[in-house]
Amino acid sequence: MRRTESSSRWEKDVAAIDVNMGCPKEYSTKGGMGAALLSDPERIEAILRTLVSGLSVPVTCKIRILPSLQDTVDLVQRIERTGVAAVAVHGRLKEERPRHPVHCDYIQAVVRAVSIPVIANGGSLDLVKTNADIKEFRKATGASSVMLARAAMWNASVFSRHGQLPVERVMEEYLKYAIRFDNHAFNTKYCLCQMLRDKVESPLGKKVQAAQTNGDISEAFGLQEFYQQTQEWLQTRRDALQSTSQPDRPVMDGDITSMAVKFERREYPPQITPKMFLLEWSRKQKLEQPQYETVQRSQDRAFQSVVTVAEKKYRSSLWEKSKKFAEQAAAIVCLRVLGIPEGRLGEEDSGLVCKRKREGRMNGSTEEEEGKRKREGRKNGSTGEEEEGRRKRHIGNSQQEVDGGPFSGSAADLMKNWMQDVSPPLMDV
Repeated sequence: MRRTESSSRWEKDVAAIDVNMGCPKEYSTKGGMGAALLSDPERIEAILRTLVSGLSVPVTCKIRILPSLQDTVDLVQRIERTGVAAVAVHGRLKEERPRHPVHCDYIQAVVRAVSIPVIANGGSLDLVKTNADIKEFRKATGASSVMLARAAMWNASVFSRHGQLPVERVMEEYLKYAIRFDNHAFNTKYCLCQMLRDKVESPLGKKVQAAQTNGDISEAFGLQEFYQQTQEWLQTRRDALQSTSQPDRPVMDGDITSMAVKFERREYPPQITPKMFLLEWSRKQKLEQPQYETVQRSQDRAFQSVVTVAEKKYRSSLWEKSKKFAEQAAAIVCLRVLGIPEGRLGEEDSGLVCKRKREGRMNGSTEEEEGKRKREGRKNGSTGEEEEGRRKRHIGNSQQEVDGGPFSGSAADLMKNWMQDVSPPLMDV
């Protein structure tokens, strides 16, 4: 049931849904996924029947062959009865790796035993090196089509009927696509290293491996100008989308409530932040403290944060220049959705942040710092009241130095203003 609900969220965005039951990697098999399913035909059948009956798009699956030819045929026939549109067969056992030869005879037997399309897989290393080899692999197995992974990743022009292109040209074209579509830099780097293969330790390969952003990768390939022009174009598009968005209208993105909100520091008093208001509200409601999860976008190092309050998640759809600002923006979304004051200039005093805490923030101290001073006073043999008296006398003396000392008159005012100007960023919650 959960699988159907999850898949139905995005079935309108895809042409079909494929279930990979052939991955032999430990991270899949340890969780009972991938090739681990091959030993549990009942579960395979239950998964596929649930998806086929619950979705409007075609469902396919991919398997590896079993040690017995007959067991392989029996499994695929059972899969066919679930109503899947096609099945892909990787012609190797779960324990075998690319260095082992692909078993075309197993794929042939499956093709003869079922009426649904069979897709042949596993020929990248030893059988498919050119476009013409794809046809030969299909004929050798009798399959309706061929699935390629590694051969396509090494040089995507293997699909071209006009002959393969030099891998350097393919890499450059791929990088341009990655930049245009704002692909994650680590994925871009991984794919380029796969294309380099045995040249990964070359000067170019070392530059690619050392790169941290798409901009760094572009520099390695001499595409800095293309990268800069594309970034400007993408930013123009983002600005246009943001200007036409409706920031006051929350939308659901999966299980997250999202709004287009930016944190503008000038809209809040120096000693107050939305995070403070959200924290105080949560305490008064006897809820757990808000939890923030923040991610950083590699291409421009911008931040986006999700805050969880009362088991519900909130975030701004706009990215911020710092982690602090991203968390504040997420807090604003939560406060606005819940209809709670956020501390903006001009808002009536909600009482969420008490007067003592406001003044403490203005004087550069927090409750934690206050408690620490009192604990240190007790440790030194003085009472909390004595410590408080000393602190007030210190503040008073400092104020006198500003008012009557070398900074007098307009100079003193300038000094006060300067101190207020530099303090807020250091006080953000």
